[in-house]
Amino acid sequence: MNTVAIIQARTGSTRLPGKVLLTLAGEPMLAQVARRVQRSKRINTTVIATTDQPGDDAIVSLCDGLQIPYFRGSEADVLDRYYQAAKTFQGDVVVRITSDCPLIDPKIIDEVVAAFQKRRPKLDYLVTFQFPRGLDTEVFSFSALEQAWREDRNPAWREHATVFIYRNPDRFRIGELRCPRDLSHLRWTVDTSEDFELVRRIYEHFGHNHFGWLDVLATLEAHPDWSNLNRHVHQKTVSEK
Repeated sequence: MNTVAIIQARTGSTRLPGKVLLTLAGEPMLAQVARRVQRSKRINTTVIATTDQPGDDAIVSLCDGLQIPYFRGSEADVLDRYYQAAKTFQGDVVVRITSDCPLIDPKIIDEVVAAFQKRRPKLDYLVTFQFPRGLDTEVFSFSALEQAWREDRNPAWREHATVFIYRNPDRFRIGELRCPRDLSHLRWTVDTSEDFELVRRIYEHFGHNHFGWLDVLATLEAHPDWSNLNRHVHQKTVSEK
């Protein structure tokens, strides 16, 4: 069973353009995300799925330099980009990661993949729940991805890849990996300059990227003012542009 992690990345983000190439601890944020995902023990291949737009040539150059496989596809139809990337790299199980999550934890990835594999084939899709935003990990079968790719006719849903799956629990077998306590109020993803400042401080504090999510939690508890940096930031919903 081939498990492929696909990290979606583009430079054309609306609120913080070029954020994936901003520097964290001496490396582009996308490189830090990829290195953390690659430390997962249950991932066979890590792929960057970027767009076919000229502006994302810089991402391809980064992938070449890091020797990380990549796939180029539609900018707007992220579902198609995921499907084509998974098909190209022959993924039986797909792990979805977004490039704006530089605190993603390989141990959580391993937990989600292990839980999915343990319950397969009785499960089509498994997602983290009540972890800090920015640790989000989705795992699903290629067959579920292919069904969504064939049947989803909503462009707004296709822009977010997996909406058709988790909004059709009557058609897909869905599971959750719950955080030991509800920490969903914590925002560890990067959509704005305030978000980036928070993760920049965290990386500067550690000086490397081998820390885990519990290390981050302890650091923020020791520096409660840091979480105020982006507490006001509103998370976009699927229907928003």
